[in-house]
Amino acid sequence: MDSRRPHEWNVTPQEAIRLQQELRARLMARDEGPTSFRTVAAMDVSYDKRSPWLFAAIVVVRLPGFQPVETATVQARARFPYVPGLLSFREAPAGLEAWGRLRTRPDCLICDGHGYAHPRRFGLASHFGVWVDLPTIGFAKTVLVGRFEPPGMRQGSMTDLVDAGEVIGAAVRTRGGAGPVFVSVGHRISLPTAVATILACAAGYRIPEPVRQAHALVNRLRKAGAEPASTGTQIG
Repeated sequence: MDSRRPHEWNVTPQEAIRLQQELRARLMARDEGPTSFRTVAAMDVSYDKRSPWLFAAIVVVRLPGFQPVETATVQARARFPYVPGLLSFREAPAGLEAWGRLRTRPDCLICDGHGYAHPRRFGLASHFGVWVDLPTIGFAKTVLVGRFEPPGMRQGSMTDLVDAGEVIGAAVRTRGGAGPVFVSVGHRISLPTAVATILACAAGYRIPEPVRQAHALVNRLRKAGAEPASTGTQIG
């Protein structure tokens, strides 16, 4: 199987479940290189589930100051129905099209979606990470599966997110007093490094800064109903 094209996207929900179970064997929940990153990207996909149109945005920033490096956006037609637990099959194709427009290969990618913290342990962040072969982090504002004890109220406090006796992610306080967010391994990263990266990207808000920027960009695109576009700047 070609690692650059693990499967076709024109599949049924039953085939999609089988692919998640098969591809999960490729997921690497460990660090394979540096545990801190110079450039971090964030991807967000936005849509009305009653509409056939998807809007995807990727923002690449340089740490620690979140200087912009490059952005890419795409408007695409959905190829897969809205099925909870299988959203990567709906969202990833548009994200991959945006990814293909980037000239910069970031050190790490944060997906606005779960990774290992998924009923079949293979959410959007894992699916996308396996496809592009990059350290990838799952980030979410709500729990899909699992239970957790509320972390302490101070920034940086965290507790385990547990399902069926297995730690599948972490509930993390990215801003003191704000609700926790939920971090999980996507691919080629350990959970401690994923949590540390999310905290390094916290800039006084609950949502990490790269994700905030991607969310704002994709919402502007969706509001405008713009044609597919790509913009970017290289920073030396």
